[in-house]
Order: sequence, then C-alpha cells, then structure tokens
Amino acid sequence: MEPRNIVLCLACFLLLANGLTFGIRFLKKRNLLLALEWFVVAFSATNFLVFFLTGSEHAYLISYFCDAFSRAFGIPLITALGLMAVTHAYKPSVGKELMMFAGALLGTLALISAKVLVPLLPYFYVLMWMIFSVYLVYFAVRLATVGESLHAIGVMFGMLASLTIACIYDFYKIPGDDSNVLLNFYVLALTTWAYLLVHLYYAYCALERAKGAMAALQTR
Repeated sequence: MEPRNIVLCLACFLLLANGLTFGIRFLKKRNLLLALEWFVVAFSATNFLVFFLTGSEHAYLISYFCDAFSRAFGIPLITALGLMAVTHAYKPSVGKELMMFAGALLGTLALISAKVLVPLLPYFYVLMWMIFSVYLVYFAVRLATVGESLHAIGVMFGMLASLTIACIYDFYKIPGDDSNVLLNFYVLALTTWAYLLVHLYYAYCALERAKGAMAALQTR
C-alpha cells in the first residue's frame, strides 16, 4: 500500500477511534445528543474506510448519508444543543433527545432525496457550519471567562480549522490533492474532525467543572 493510502487509513481510524471513545464518555455523562453524534461520525469513518479498502458501494452510500447528516444537522444543531448542557443548563428528556435526533435523520433523508436541492446543498452545509462556528466562538468566550483560556484557544483553533474544511469541501481542490501524502483534503478533513471531537469533550468537561466549582462556592 502506498504511503498516501496508509496515511488516509490512519486518519480514518483516528476519527473512528475518537468518535467511539468520546461518544462513550459522553454517554456516561448522560448527554445522549453528543454521544449519538459522536457515534454517527465514528460509523461514517468506519464505512469510509471500508469503501476505501474494498470499493464497497454500500459502504460509500452509508458514509455519504452519515456525512450529510453531520454536516447539515449533526454538528451544527445536535452538537450545539448538546453543548448547551454546560452553557445554558439545557437538559431535555431522553425522549426529546431521541425525537430531535430522529428529526435530523429524516431532515437529512429529505435533503439528499430532493433532486432540486442537490445544487444548493454545498451552500447549505457551509451556512450551517458558519452558524455552528458562531456558537463555538460563544463557547470559547464562556471558557475564557471561567479561566479556561487554553481550552478556549483550542476551541477557536478547532472552529477555524473545521470552518476552513467546510468552506473548501465542495468548492476548492488542493493542488496535488491526488498525490500528496499529508496535504490532501481527506487527511486534513478527517484529522480536523478527529481533533474537534476530542477537544470539544475536554472543553465540555472544563466548563462543567468550572460551573460545579462556582455552584459549590455559592452554597457555602
């Protein structure tokens, strides 16, 4: 296997491992929205890896659907709502979380099934990611205000990197993309998303700890 293909497989595996690992951790924190979205990303990475290695059309279609779900609703809406547990104390019931997730799945199916919308999808994905980026800036500010400056910087880095990926996804081809070992779109995208999944978990925990400490001081 060529070095480029090895690196691409490693990037897929990294995203898969991060999605599973930190999805389970969010599940332990009883944040079903974030856990399910992290699992969707892991499932997408798994199928993309299978497609890359075997050429399976079924694996590609599954990965395509999961990718559309995450770009349209999973990250911009589901993840933002999940993170609001520590920014706005937003904790819906399990039933509501499942309903929101099911609604996002149906919305994705409608988006990719409507042929008239296909030319507009790239612009819609970018718009949704821009909205999510605004929330990440707010999230970073909240971290900074409680003294978690390093996590705030990490969130801002993830926001800028993921927004860049979202903007070039369907609109720009990196020079030498077909032959570059490291500087190719899929390696950059997969590693960026893998980083975002990890850092959002630790930033979430940092803000959660800070809120807990403030609540403890107020009860004294």
